[in-house]
Amino acid sequence: MLFDTHAHMDDASFDADRHQLIAELPQADIALLMNPGCDLPTSQNAVALANQYDFIYAAVGSHPDAADLVNEDLIETYRNLCKNNPKVKAIGEIGLDYHYEDVPREIQQQAFRMQMQLARELDLPVIIHEREAHEDGMAIVNEFPDVKGVFHCYSGSAEMAKVLISKGYYIGFTGVLTFKNARKAVEVASSIPLERIVLETDCPYMSPEPFRGKRNDPSKLYRMAERLAEIRGLTVEEIHQITTENGKRLYRI
Repeated sequence: MLFDTHAHMDDASFDADRHQLIAELPQADIALLMNPGCDLPTSQNAVALANQYDFIYAAVGSHPDAADLVNEDLIETYRNLCKNNPKVKAIGEIGLDYHYEDVPREIQQQAFRMQMQLARELDLPVIIHEREAHEDGMAIVNEFPDVKGVFHCYSGSAEMAKVLISKGYYIGFTGVLTFKNARKAVEVASSIPLERIVLETDCPYMSPEPFRGKRNDPSKLYRMAERLAEIRGLTVEEIHQITTENGKRLYRI
């Protein structure tokens, strides 16, 4: 059985068949699923979905694209969502994204720090989205040495991954691991400790081969497990067991 540690099942692309897909996940070997928020509405939707299904858990937080909406009132709302819902297991997804820079970097950094502080206060792990912001992302992580979590859809170097692992972080791999040009992801996946690797779809995005260009969903997580088994010279069953236990340890499930 597998743990999809990052799936946006609240996304509008699932509105027509969400509950049918979720009902079929056990047959697709999905035992657990983490649904993170990207802003207040998606965080609330994630919590509602988690409360409907025993095997689904939620995280609440604001993605860097929504960083300009993060203020003390929003942090208080996230605080209450965490305190009042035992299915909320993390703060996320939060972080920095300098690819498009729709939100100024300084505002992204401020929102990241505020949410890292909330994770510290509540003793919750974080789900970090970091894209083309390695230096600033690492600097903020270093400001909160007692906060742990996962760098999801990891895009950095093997060297940076090893530093993050030394700080207590996990590394999340998506369908990118199956891409033919995924040299960096394969290098990281082959060189870091297995006990710090988690698998994720990031659905409805990042569909693995041979499904690229189509809507992703948790039933396709098996492809990441197959590829990781090839990279590490293990059986698929071993990868299922190891990565599921890693995800449970990460989110204290």
